[in-house]
Amino acid sequence: MTDAPAPLADPHLVYDPVAGDGPKDVVVLGSTGSIGTQAIDLVLRNPDRFRVTGLSAHGGRVSLLAEQAHRLRVRTVAVAREDVVGTLREALAARYGPGEPLPEILAGADAAAQLAASDCHTVLNGITGSIGLAPTLAALEAGRTLALANKESLIVGGPLVKGLAEPGQIIPVDSEHAALFQALAAGTRADVRKLVVTASGGPFRGRTRDELANVTVEDALAHPTWAMGPVITINSATLVNKGLEVIEAHLLYDIPFDRIEVVVHPQSYVHSMVEFTDGSTLAQATPPDMRGPIAIGLGWPERVPDAAPVFDWSKASTWEFFPLDNEAFPSVNLARHVGGLAGTAPAVFNAANEECVEAFRAGALPFNGIIDTVTRVVEEHGTPRTGTSLRVSDVLEAETWARARTRELTSLTASAEARA
Repeated sequence: MTDAPAPLADPHLVYDPVAGDGPKDVVVLGSTGSIGTQAIDLVLRNPDRFRVTGLSAHGGRVSLLAEQAHRLRVRTVAVAREDVVGTLREALAARYGPGEPLPEILAGADAAAQLAASDCHTVLNGITGSIGLAPTLAALEAGRTLALANKESLIVGGPLVKGLAEPGQIIPVDSEHAALFQALAAGTRADVRKLVVTASGGPFRGRTRDELANVTVEDALAHPTWAMGPVITINSATLVNKGLEVIEAHLLYDIPFDRIEVVVHPQSYVHSMVEFTDGSTLAQATPPDMRGPIAIGLGWPERVPDAAPVFDWSKASTWEFFPLDNEAFPSVNLARHVGGLAGTAPAVFNAANEECVEAFRAGALPFNGIIDTVTRVVEEHGTPRTGTSLRVSDVLEAETWARARTRELTSLTASAEARA
């Protein structure tokens, strides 16, 4: 283990691009989403620690974006949809008083990446999907600390991200990886025997593959523990999300796939564990709430007091752990295979899954068809482009092919079902 490459996320290393007193300047990408809104709540409760200088969003919730910008008094607002710039400007003008300067507005597909490179200490990337890759690379290249909630950007652009990141520059924000990050602080890398990533099991825990054949979108969105966006929630129902997290853990901590285990923990109290060579296992536990991991991402190496709720130890509770049913949920093993292939394979896996989730939501694909179709697309992709020659254009080309091929397959599935 001591000869392995240095881990991408290391709690023993602190990367501080802008040392000094006063609040940390923070840019929040995906500010109107679940991670973004919770991050803003944390910032507003801790004005002595954090100051938001810029916000980005896709553009579907313009009123909320304008409200956030005004409340935080940000310098810059970025929106991906150029068609909502006029509406956004009007919404901002309605909130700012006479003579108050409005924030600068950036718009277009590159707006979030532009904002990620702006003058700040930390960039919180809370964007959902592989569109977060460009902002991730921009933040790293500009020398910002990256609080990474956008796992897809690391997964699809692994070698590119690892090639840019300085030691300690990335702090993981996923609850599982924030848990591993904290537990790993208890020992050296040579002391680690295994990473144990916990999964709630989603809404279909305990069901067989046959019992999953006819579940509905509403069923899949009924997550028993977490309140998340629809894509992540469906990914949790298929356990694709857990497969992505296994790849992410491998990339962040440089632990081989055969030493990263997934266990089902329905209560979602233990967010992940590290097993050490002396037989000790350290678990990080809090009630399910993303503000704790967000606080780690923004505040590390300091902890933010009262960032998240705590357990009431005076009340009895039961914590359960079960093995993962790989037959009903083959996505984790597929992710291990894809992660081992590396190169463009993870980009194909992620892009195909994103398309399949949309097809499932539109009624064009059954639930089990999601992972079946992703598996077929990964197999058809064949040998991925790998090595140090991997470029952003290679990732984008692989994603484009995977999306087109997935749409073909889901269209064929929908047509066949319509004829049946």
